[in-house]
Amino acid sequence: MAYYRYSDANYQRPSMFGGFQFFPPVIKALLISNVAVFFLTIFVGSFSLRGLGLGDVIMTLFPLHPLGAGFQPWQLFTYLFMHGGLMHLFFNMLALWMFGMELENTWGSKKFLGYYLLCGIGAGISNLLVGPFFGQAGPTVGASGAIYGVLVAFGMMFPDRPIFVYFVLPIRARYFVLFYMLIEVYSGVTSTMDGVAHFAHLGGAAVGAIYILIDQRRFRIDRLWSRTRDQFVPTEHVGKIHTFQPRNISDATYHDVGRSEEGVDQQQIDDILDKISQDGYQSLTEQEKKVLFDASKKLN
Repeated sequence: MAYYRYSDANYQRPSMFGGFQFFPPVIKALLISNVAVFFLTIFVGSFSLRGLGLGDVIMTLFPLHPLGAGFQPWQLFTYLFMHGGLMHLFFNMLALWMFGMELENTWGSKKFLGYYLLCGIGAGISNLLVGPFFGQAGPTVGASGAIYGVLVAFGMMFPDRPIFVYFVLPIRARYFVLFYMLIEVYSGVTSTMDGVAHFAHLGGAAVGAIYILIDQRRFRIDRLWSRTRDQFVPTEHVGKIHTFQPRNISDATYHDVGRSEEGVDQQQIDDILDKISQDGYQSLTEQEKKVLFDASKKLN
């Protein structure tokens, strides 16, 4: 294990010999699939079928289109694997590898893949619902929303890990992530950097932050539910919902059936029980049933 020191904090970073992989399975698969889809799209897009360009078909079916303007449910998944240019692809994949590598090694591949897709779909939904209010209404492509979720996860799990901006200036991960989020909020609200889906980025980051808070038990859904319920349920009824109200309970008292009370004695009880064993309960008279009932109350 290699140790990394930043300021007053020590970090234990797994080395390549301790099970740490520089290209863990999901990261590797995402890198390969994104690159393959990019170049395959370029290649297929150069062909046409019966006068219809296949490139136009691809751009109609797979990017994330606004609601009511060509949107299809599968686009919330497919848009993550499409990119608008080589540099767009390069920087997204570089960020995915840099920040996702350690997350997958820490979480495991299954959990990381689920998190990545969750952030990507959340980013797409955010862009569909919020983007149009700020003039972002065109088709959306790219894995940036999911990668912003990965970035937030890295900043929350390793907040004091140093990140070297331009490979020179060190900055703690928490401040690096916060700086990026503030830029996205400003750019989204002011509509600067046109052509960038800022609210997809912010949506992916928000979904990622909520996931990490729940995963680390810093945000408890059950507590939120309890507080919400207390706000809407009258106080006098809250105790009835979740608080046990004990009844008046008296200690049990032993009664000797053999003692005679109202003409009932042990011999009479024995005769009734013999009759039940021979002919069944239905053979008893009303008086015998009453005697047996009174005797049972004494036992209780």
